[in-house]
Amino acid sequence: MSDDKNRATAAALLPLVGGAANVSSVTHCMTRLRLGIRDRSLVQDEALKALPAVLGVVEDDTYQIVLGPGTVARVTPEFAALVEAGGDATGADQAEADEAGTGETGAGEAGSAPATAASAPATAASAPATADELAAQGAALKARQKARNATPVKLFLRRIANIFVPLIPALIGCGIIAGLNGLLTNFGVLPALVPALAAIASGFMSLIAVFVGHNTAKEFGGTPVLGGAVAAIIVYAGVAKVTAFGQQLSPGQGGVLGALGAALLAVQIEKWCRRHVPEALDVLVTPTVTVLLSGLVTLFGLMFVAGEVATAIGTCATWLLAHGGAAAGFLLGGLFLPLVMLGLHQALIPIHTTLIEQQGYTVLLPILAMAGAGQVGAALAVYFRLPGNRSIRTTIRSALPAGLLGVGEPLIYGVSLPLGRPFVTACVGGAFGGGVVGLFNQLGTAAGSTAIGPSGWALFPLIKGNASLGATLLVYALGLLVGYAVGFLATYFFGFDKQALADLNDRPHPDALPRPDAQPPGKAKKADLKAARGG
Repeated sequence: MSDDKNRATAAALLPLVGGAANVSSVTHCMTRLRLGIRDRSLVQDEALKALPAVLGVVEDDTYQIVLGPGTVARVTPEFAALVEAGGDATGADQAEADEAGTGETGAGEAGSAPATAASAPATAASAPATADELAAQGAALKARQKARNATPVKLFLRRIANIFVPLIPALIGCGIIAGLNGLLTNFGVLPALVPALAAIASGFMSLIAVFVGHNTAKEFGGTPVLGGAVAAIIVYAGVAKVTAFGQQLSPGQGGVLGALGAALLAVQIEKWCRRHVPEALDVLVTPTVTVLLSGLVTLFGLMFVAGEVATAIGTCATWLLAHGGAAAGFLLGGLFLPLVMLGLHQALIPIHTTLIEQQGYTVLLPILAMAGAGQVGAALAVYFRLPGNRSIRTTIRSALPAGLLGVGEPLIYGVSLPLGRPFVTACVGGAFGGGVVGLFNQLGTAAGSTAIGPSGWALFPLIKGNASLGATLLVYALGLLVGYAVGFLATYFFGFDKQALADLNDRPHPDALPRPDAQPPGKAKKADLKAARGG
């Protein structure tokens, strides 16, 4: 039945993006179906947002349909199968798609595109009154921001993110298994299973450099297996016999950063060979020269340099949170949402992965996750401050469960960013939540995550630190509560001026709820008659 539902969702999505002929590529990340679109004008944005399964849409380097964790991994293969088949659905699938395409959902209205805080504030004269208007304003803001973000540095960071995003499911699965194994070890339960779980949890991490090399070559236009082959040198046990810069190398030295550099170099060498080597010799010469030259540079240069950089990253993160944890957490938690809007958060992905390689967890992710907590608190405040706006309240009500689980796109892109001030107050909530987590780190109780990707409540199974599991979970939970509370209070008291509140609550709209102080029609008529008679 679940497969039928996912197939129906895919069948409902396909015609709204212009059909199979309009789709050039199909991939997915943690929450989004990412599509390459040939003709953007054929995509029906509003109809997509109205589908019950769709939490929002985001237009970036690809057209991204937010379906949420779990759902996106099930819908994507069904969608890809329909595209490969030319979009033909069976009668049953099409009937279910038609049914999936009808109905109402507030989450569907919430999707729009991101914008920056600087461009977001809504004035009293232009304050939108419905979720549809918020989505439209958010889309316009996104269009302006997208033009600003098309810089070489940001485009490069986006490509780096494309290398690591496909690895996230494996990081999450292995991270949770590692946490389960830690519990079994601590409680002395099923000791015979502990070595097996340790092997399952650690196998991927021991070879992550190979996957990074493979994805890097694929992303930058090289042969993926050659990128993986060069990166595999880094984890090969025999490198311990190689001396570089007067030191013996160690397997894994340089980690994902070394693999990234090695594969990038391999791509450039391969492209040079494709241009200059005769076609008759290409199949022999190009792979040999690519692996040989990039391999030698990796062994006698990149591994050592990348190892020093990776060590510096770990040392810097540890020192920063140990000596200025509260301030660092405050800044990181408060600035993360703007970093996301600017596309600069993608630079943190290799840093997270490097910390996980070195320490078994990244101390940065639980702090950055507080930005989502501030957003949830801000959304709740908007809900209570707009009792007369049924459309926006419905959007918040539908999107809030996803927000609690770390899927913040519908709340951010459909509510707080277009409204302006609530986006800023959400950042304030994230700052205080991050400050709490950072403070405990400074006091000696570090809360980290064994994988990247999830946040909110979904991060609890991945939490790990240098103290007991209970203490570490408590630190993270306390940070979330502070983020919720401060985000709510800051938005409730400072998220709107009086005129904006009046516009958002009072503007006539067919879905608008009556004001709390409004009299029912019958009583209003009696009051008018009484006043006419002189009281």
